Amino acid sequence: MELEDNYGAHNYHPIPVVLERGEGVYVWDVNGKKYFDFLAAYSAVNQGHCHPRIIKALINQAQKLTLTSRAFYNSILGEYEKYITSYFGYDKVLPMNTGVEGGETALKLARRWAYDVKGVEKNKAKVVFAKGNFWGRTLAAISSSNDPSSFEGFGPFLSGFELIEYNNLNSLEEAIKDPNTAAFMVEPIQGEAGVIVPDNNYLKGVRALCTKYNVLFIADEVQTGLGRTGKMLACDHEGVKPDILILGKALSGGTIPVSAVLANNEVMLTIKPGEHGSTYGGNPLACAVAMEALKVLKDEKLSENSEALGIIFRDEMNRLKNESDLITDVRGKGLFNAIVIKELNGKTALDVCLKFAENGLLAKPTHGDIIRFAPPLVINREQLMECVNIIRQVILSFK
Repeated sequence: MELEDNYGAHNYHPIPVVLERGEGVYVWDVNGKKYFDFLAAYSAVNQGHCHPRIIKALINQAQKLTLTSRAFYNSILGEYEKYITSYFGYDKVLPMNTGVEGGETALKLARRWAYDVKGVEKNKAKVVFAKGNFWGRTLAAISSSNDPSSFEGFGPFLSGFELIEYNNLNSLEEAIKDPNTAAFMVEPIQGEAGVIVPDNNYLKGVRALCTKYNVLFIADEVQTGLGRTGKMLACDHEGVKPDILILGKALSGGTIPVSAVLANNEVMLTIKPGEHGSTYGGNPLACAVAMEALKVLKDEKLSENSEALGIIFRDEMNRLKNESDLITDVRGKGLFNAIVIKELNGKTALDVCLKFAENGLLAKPTHGDIIRFAPPLVINREQLMECVNIIRQVILSFK
């Protein structure tokens, strides 16, 4: 901790636990203390820490070839592209590394599509976002944010973005009536904002309006995708298909940065050679890892496990809410959940999380009063109930 403080940038404020090993739902600190991981690296470790199949795929490929750049073909990229496009039902994929790069890629695709296909006048394309969004810390990402902690002190900002209320179809329709609108980019469930779940049929309404006004529907499923909410994609809960799908985080099972942007030919083929790319995007190591990570999700029925255990977890949290004045709200889908903590006798959500850590469970606050719970999807019912008991004991200790 002292080394990080002395030699690292002060852009994070971690819970004071130093981790050195992980397996499944557990992590261990340098003193050998075991914890349940209830953050799962912000849902990057859906398949569990150091999943043996994913690690084996990583090692096997790392011993053969790790990087060629896209200046040359490699023997595994095409196989991966065929696999992931078939998996999600799209014509094409553009492989990148991080979730925020996926978001940037989606925006570039949307703007180019607006000019080449929709016929928007040059440099007039507009992309609409929901307030409360979070998709990274690049200049484009903070330019689309209404959170001062993201954007304050980093201007000037990118133009061509408009913010509307989340979960409000009237606001969406008013914004995208503008013929210069290229896309609406939205998280199906807002993660960093505190696991904000929209009304039923919101996504169906988004899909219908985007179709009506010839606007691309971009789903940021970097955090909500890959089984986290109880379906392979959060959009699957309403049976809707976005025009552009952004994936990341658990696409590698938490081993290396891997992201992907999927779209059909009309959108994807607007970008020509030399107009977008990445030195590491689509590298052989990432391709091997991502395919195995996707196979594990299906083979181990992790979406189904997330759906079933999520219902149990929210039932338990709602029961606890009735027992304690500390919890004011419980929300979520699948194993993507949050509780809202009311400050009590000067104690905050951070104090609650520190107490969780003392008792062997790791979680972290967001926006001050919200605690997000997102364990690896390999957790079983017995482990979940053990975690529920830890949460219950800690919450009631503040009574």
